[in-house]
Amino acid sequence: MPEESILSDDFIRELMNVGEVDILVGVPTYNDAATVGQVVQAIRAGLLKYFPRKRAAIINPDGGSRDATQDLVRAASISDMQHASNPQALRTLHSISTTYGGGAATSRGLYAILAAADLLHCAACTVISPSSINIDPEWIPRLLQPVSQGEFDLVTPVYRRHKFDGLLVRNLVYPMTRALYAKQVREPYPSEFALSGSLASHLFSLNLWTQHEGRDGAELCLTISAITGGYKIAQAFLGTKPRVDHAPSDLVAAMREGVGTLFSSLEEYPNWMASTTSQTVPTLWGEPEVMLEPLRVNRKRLYELFRSGVAELEPILTSIVSTSTLEHLQHLATVPEQEFCYSNELWVKTVYEFAASYHKAVINRDHIIQALAPLYRGKTYTFLVENRDAPGDEVERHVEELCGVFEHMKPYLGEIWNGGK
Repeated sequence: MPEESILSDDFIRELMNVGEVDILVGVPTYNDAATVGQVVQAIRAGLLKYFPRKRAAIINPDGGSRDATQDLVRAASISDMQHASNPQALRTLHSISTTYGGGAATSRGLYAILAAADLLHCAACTVISPSSINIDPEWIPRLLQPVSQGEFDLVTPVYRRHKFDGLLVRNLVYPMTRALYAKQVREPYPSEFALSGSLASHLFSLNLWTQHEGRDGAELCLTISAITGGYKIAQAFLGTKPRVDHAPSDLVAAMREGVGTLFSSLEEYPNWMASTTSQTVPTLWGEPEVMLEPLRVNRKRLYELFRSGVAELEPILTSIVSTSTLEHLQHLATVPEQEFCYSNELWVKTVYEFAASYHKAVINRDHIIQALAPLYRGKTYTFLVENRDAPGDEVERHVEELCGVFEHMKPYLGEIWNGGK
């Protein structure tokens, strides 16, 4: 990703006018006028209340919004004259926006934020999603204080989530990342997080921004880079994560960004083979929680998509998974719905065989990711059924059991990585 494609001369001049800062807040946007005003005002309130003596700036890389997004961000600026009535608030708050082409490309926005953090020599940087309408000013110190005080280099969030929210993370991205890289980071693909200046500069210097995984799964790359680089990591409880309903057509795109990036990381960071049993990371301000409100989910549709996917994709699956795994999947596709259960062991074996085949590029890599989608739907069906009436602690126990299987079976991935299926 060429630096000049995002860092325009005007943007660089604005950054130079800001000068060095203590704290940088990045808000990447694209047509977010409906929510971004509320978000930046909460950011501004948090900075004024908890960091009144710090030099701070809000940076807004925008993908070419056609609404009032950028104007709403710029409105968060505060001049020195506005502080006259408040002797505690000594600093100017700059809020500047820059435009890059290409729409909602969060990786390009993140790249611009890291570039600004490096140029302004900030001590701490946080990135906030413009769609986080539940944000309150408390998020700012919860994310930034552990970094600004020099205790940690990366702070990722944990939330109060509905038990059927974040299913791709719970059933694949979190347990596999944990097994591979031996850190129990609950949200390895975070929408909000904080970085130390040194980690931000390190990430800015990496080549991943020109690579596929850097373009499509930048936040996950960031987490894995911090873990493998030995940076100090913590988690901060931010409260309730609003549930976002995604259309079924979004699943493959989500898997490209999350699963494709995770599979690619195994080549970028080969030390995963030597990593040991996973370690917890400090969690601040509270533990993750599970909400139990009733929620209608079309489980039957997931079951049917699994069955049809196994049948239709048989020639492709033959190239990807072992004969025994394929036989188990084909048998599972014949099981009546009320008896259907995609076991943790079969799921982990499936995922690891997909990862090894992705590494070997036995067929087009994107086709491999797409072929995993109907199988993931089958695992999702099982998760929904086993947790339908489960209390929060039982849901957490089920997630922990799956993580344990991913860790226990990791040697199998090592065996098939360069060998046969």
